[in-house]
Amino acid sequence: MKHNGIEFDTYFKNYPDENGFFGKYGGSYIPEDLQKAMDEITQAYYTICKSSKFISELRRIRKEFQGRPTPISYLERLSSTVGDVQLYVKREDLNHTGAHKLNHCMGEALLAKYMGKKKVIAETGAGQHGVALATAAAYFGLECDIYMGAVDIKKQAPNVARMKILGANVVEVTHGLATLKEAVDAAFEAYCKEYKNAIYCIGSVVGPHPFPMMVRDFQSVVGIEAREQFVGMTGELPDAVVACVGGGSNAMGMFSGFLNDPVDIYGVEPLGRGTALGDHAASLKYGTEGIMHGFNSIMLKDENGEPAPVYSVASGLDYPSSGPEHAFLHDIGRVKYDVVNDEETIDAFFSLSRLEGIIPAIESSHAVAYALKLAKKMGKGSILINLSGRGDKDMDYIIEKYGIR
Repeated sequence: MKHNGIEFDTYFKNYPDENGFFGKYGGSYIPEDLQKAMDEITQAYYTICKSSKFISELRRIRKEFQGRPTPISYLERLSSTVGDVQLYVKREDLNHTGAHKLNHCMGEALLAKYMGKKKVIAETGAGQHGVALATAAAYFGLECDIYMGAVDIKKQAPNVARMKILGANVVEVTHGLATLKEAVDAAFEAYCKEYKNAIYCIGSVVGPHPFPMMVRDFQSVVGIEAREQFVGMTGELPDAVVACVGGGSNAMGMFSGFLNDPVDIYGVEPLGRGTALGDHAASLKYGTEGIMHGFNSIMLKDENGEPAPVYSVASGLDYPSSGPEHAFLHDIGRVKYDVVNDEETIDAFFSLSRLEGIIPAIESSHAVAYALKLAKKMGKGSILINLSGRGDKDMDYIIEKYGIR
């Protein structure tokens, strides 16, 4: 399949290029000392990703520890509310730890072991990446430091407790807005001091090369499984695929399975409270090109050109940029990026819970909300939604802010 001059049958061989660029996005904009550490990670990854020993070990872990493959569920009752469009969800909420994040965390921790590192360092917003990395660290016997904004620590108390039970050191970040961006800042700062003995396990398809590529590759298992499963269930491909996008790891994992197919693909960003700067985190919709956290992408900027304040009801989506591959797919038009607001998201959260017995993460509820809107426009066909995580972590926050509807 060819789209805007891009051959998608060879896409993964060509993107990113050897310097980590997806078109003009990506790359590595970091201090020289840290670049040496990134080069070491890149070399190690390129070596082991072709190693049958590494691949077979990762496959064993996915099957015996993570519980993969995760299933696809047909949403019969929810589908009946939107007419003739049939809705399906890829159940990453059933992946061990309750979200897609473990897919790349086990790969990154296995890489750390291969490189002889003793510690893993990471940031987390919703806490799912932190829980997943704490799980991987416990599995492989590694030390683990997780940086988390004070606001998110309060919103995501159950995940904070899980991380601590798993043996991780949770470091509270209190400067700035005390959310995901600040957690990334603090984790990068710590890594700069400890890179000789530690590896920074980025929680999404963001950051300097090789992380956007590496996290995508580890997450591609979602899309590969989903494509095979959907065809097995229905005899055909879905008409549309939908996933939420903050940094974009769950979306990139799902989209990877369908980029070379005649399938409409939609990435859903958080519109939050509205279109004013500071009320949303829809960088691809409202942002411009810029560099932050070591990579070039599309980002939301303040009047000084610095990363703007952002907001989302979902802690895992309140990031002022998006992965460079998403920016590239946005520019060439292969993926359509749109938004839903908080109210639509919370309505979808309760609809899926009440009609299907599946309590989704607030992040994933953005994708469900958009799929419901899309279904009404389509009139017929099928939509496959990536249900990137379960909503256990959000219970206290939902009840406190919205009550039981």
